[in-house]
Parts: sequence; structure tokens; C-alpha cells
Amino acid sequence: MIKNLLLVILTFYMLPAVSQEKEKQAILDEATLLYKSERASWHGTDIFMAKFPEKKDKIGGYFSYSVGKLHTCLFFDKENSPNVLATIAFNDSFVVEAAEVNSNNRKLNTLETDYYTIRQKALALAQNDSLFKVYNNTNLNFIPVIAGNSKKVFVLTGPSITGVVVFGNDYLIEFDKKNNITSKKALHKNIIPINYADSENEIATMHNHLPDTGEFITATDVCTLMLYSQYTHWSQHLVLSKKYVSVWDCAKESLSIMTTEAWEKMTKD
Repeated sequence: MIKNLLLVILTFYMLPAVSQEKEKQAILDEATLLYKSERASWHGTDIFMAKFPEKKDKIGGYFSYSVGKLHTCLFFDKENSPNVLATIAFNDSFVVEAAEVNSNNRKLNTLETDYYTIRQKALALAQNDSLFKVYNNTNLNFIPVIAGNSKKVFVLTGPSITGVVVFGNDYLIEFDKKNNITSKKALHKNIIPINYADSENEIATMHNHLPDTGEFITATDVCTLMLYSQYTHWSQHLVLSKKYVSVWDCAKESLSIMTTEAWEKMTKD
């Protein structure tokens, strides 16, 4: 952990290269998709359990997906050709009271079938492949994402206890247009739990990236920060690699990237 940094200084060290700005935007775009899916799943699960306790034993699983500004959490049963138990849909505000709850029994539509299929294949892969690891007091969360011609399932590690934010131990599984797995990889090859105290003192936290993870903060890192920052008193989170330093402003939900050389000069000054 390090003390508060003055983000205004970062404007003098922002990456000028257009390619880096495009990569930063791609990270933010993908992180936002992941965040909206997880947020819908968090709230959707709470609503489902409260409104439909009698259906709890029928749940075969759930997934969330976005179409425009509508983010839907869908629960399905245990049949081989699953039926929808309920859907809970949110707008961008994710106000729970404004959620649209629908418990009409029906089959999955074409888009939902694709989400279901890649999620189930990713789950089966993780259960039978030594690449995927599960640590004490954590769960693996499977987040299917379909955007254009791209079909992916991100696997994030979430804490099953309060007071800790978990980075790392995350994975990416990619699929072709026929929902066949084409690749799998670990995004971080380690797990990075950071405890947060119930304190009003704002702090900045950090973790390091090995070369295999890449030079920049990952979309999964940003998604985790968007989900959990509200429960912490973190002002910023930094990701340090060999060439770059990524700085996430927790309050503004904004990302800055600077070279390690500029970072070192700034901190020395």
C-alpha cells in the first residue's frame, strides 16, 4: 500500500501514443461489460432468492447478459434443454426497486442459448482441467460475454468472506461462432488478496504484473475494482509492470496509464 497520490500530476505523464489509448479504451469497454454482467448477477440473485424461495431447489444455474442498456440475470432449471425459471432485468442505474422481474416459463431464445452453451462448456472445462485453481474462501465466477463475433467466458475469483478484495487467479476461454472452445489461458498466474479495513482513512493499493499477464491493468482487474471499491476506502489502485504503471481512480472510475520511467521520476520528485 502507498499513500494518496495527486492524480492531477498524471496529466503530465499520460501516454501520448494513439495505440496505447486504443488499448486503454478496449480494457475499459471489456471491463464495463464484465461489471454490468456481475452487477446484474449480484442483484438478480438477491431478488430471485427473495421472491422465489420455492424455486431454489430447481435452479440449474444462472448467467447475465446485456442488450443495449438492459442487463438481464436469467435463472434456468436442471433440464438438458433448460427452461427459464425467471429473469430479472436492470437498466444502467441498477436500482433494485426498478428491476423488471419476469417468472414466465419458457425456453431459452437463440442468444440465451449461446450464453448458456458457452457458460456450460467453460464450467465443464474448469472442473476437469488443472489450469483452473480454487483457493480457500473463494469461488470461481463464470462470466459469458458475447460482443459482435466475439464469444468469451471470463472466470474470476471472488471472495466468499467479507473484508477482502481478490485480484488474479482469473482466466479467459474463447469460442468460435459454433460455440467450440478455441483457446484457454490464465490471465494472472497468481492470486492477490488484499484486505481492507473498516477505516475512514483513504489509501491507495497496488499489485504487480508479471510479463505473462501483460503491461497494463486487465479488464478483470478493472471489473473487480468497479465492483468492490464502494466497500473500501481506497482512493486509487495501481498496477505496476516492467514498462508501465496503470492507475485506477476509485472515486472517478477513471484509468490513467504512464510509463514506469515517468512514474519513477514523479515519485522521486
